[in-house]
Amino acid sequence: MREFDTITAVATNLGESGVSIIRVSGDKALKIVSSIFQGKNDRKLDDIKTYTMRYGYIVDKDTEERLDEVIVNFMKGPKSFTAEDTVEINCHGGVTVTKRILEEVVKAGARLAEPGEFTKRAFLNGRIDLSQAEAVIDIINAKTELSMKSALEQSEGKISREISKMRDKLLEIIAHIEATVDYPEDDLEEVTADKASGDLTKLLKEIDELLGSADEGKIIREGLNTVIVGKPNVGKSSLLNTLLMETRAIVTDVPGTTRDVIEEFINIDGIPVKVIDTAGIRETEDIVEKIGVEKSIEKIEKADLIVLVLDTSRELDEEDKEIIEFIKEKKYIVLLNKTDLNGKIDKDYIERLNSDYVIEISAKTGKGIEKFKGAIKELFFSGKITAKDVMITNTRHKEALIKGKESLNAARDVLNNTFAIDLASIDIRNAWKNLGEITGDTVEEDIIDKIFSKFCLGK
Repeated sequence: MREFDTITAVATNLGESGVSIIRVSGDKALKIVSSIFQGKNDRKLDDIKTYTMRYGYIVDKDTEERLDEVIVNFMKGPKSFTAEDTVEINCHGGVTVTKRILEEVVKAGARLAEPGEFTKRAFLNGRIDLSQAEAVIDIINAKTELSMKSALEQSEGKISREISKMRDKLLEIIAHIEATVDYPEDDLEEVTADKASGDLTKLLKEIDELLGSADEGKIIREGLNTVIVGKPNVGKSSLLNTLLMETRAIVTDVPGTTRDVIEEFINIDGIPVKVIDTAGIRETEDIVEKIGVEKSIEKIEKADLIVLVLDTSRELDEEDKEIIEFIKEKKYIVLLNKTDLNGKIDKDYIERLNSDYVIEISAKTGKGIEKFKGAIKELFFSGKITAKDVMITNTRHKEALIKGKESLNAARDVLNNTFAIDLASIDIRNAWKNLGEITGDTVEEDIIDKIFSKFCLGK
């Protein structure tokens, strides 16, 4: 019966700030907060109107000692975020006072909320669907304005509406097929099969268009996983500092200075790029540096983009060549650093790589950095970054679309190659179910729990 408990959590970041908000949701929310609230002339909250605020104090229920000066606002369900009665206590920011008020709310009868439980209740109460719920956490985690805009559009139901249209069309196709099977005397099997096949072809085209946005959408949502690699002292940390426009990594002439992986986000025209500065790849007997090199290799395996930094002031050696051979089958950009010094690098060997993605730079002066950013856009967004009307940004949604596409292809094959059109309706129903996983209409409960477990407390 935990779904019917009145829950509470701190909705703002716990720390020193101007204001903290303690959120309370459930059918006993107003009663609980009213029992520890003291307004002007000892006024309680029994007569407070929805969408109004009241000034007063939160008091210790046992001693009646005033804990803090607050403003309380009330939103009566279903016109609230959770679609339940919701009360928010706005108190002074600060860890001690916030925790003390939260303790008092719990003593008065509320239960501490689990991660994402407020949003989960909004989903379970039908105020939002699952894709909109997932967009809430994407808005919170957004690293650029473009990723925030994409998440906001999803939270407003853009994807949900497209998926609902597809599912409605699938139900219509199923209804036609089943009507034909139920009334065989009308001899409509061939006509129905032809029409259904045409309709499925249109739906498959729509799914392909959505899937076509998935790779770009994933990058906008999660960031472009970019790993800077190379031997020690080629300028990897200097490059990171130049991209961030701040000194984030220690730069020295001593090989092996960077021993651990450093991760930071930068914004390239709306693309959130997670830049990972790795330890220089080389043979070493130093235990700590060796661990750093192993971590570097792990990051390379998982990277969307590998940025290899080479020092043009010295000749290529076998270690450089091994790294080049290793990255050739992946998406890469090679940066020829220290172009302000005398060049000694073997250009003939470099010419084996795609010249469009071999760029001369100077991490020290900033030369070539803009060209490098342009190469990233060209590699992943064909040079132009735009937020499409409907973009798939979530891997779970992509997987559901792929499964739906497989089912529709199977159904179309049946319709084109057999007169037993009733068999096609089984695959079409599977596709309808697959697409329903995106909005949460047909998703398993354990998947729902897993999704909301990733949320922060108070959201």
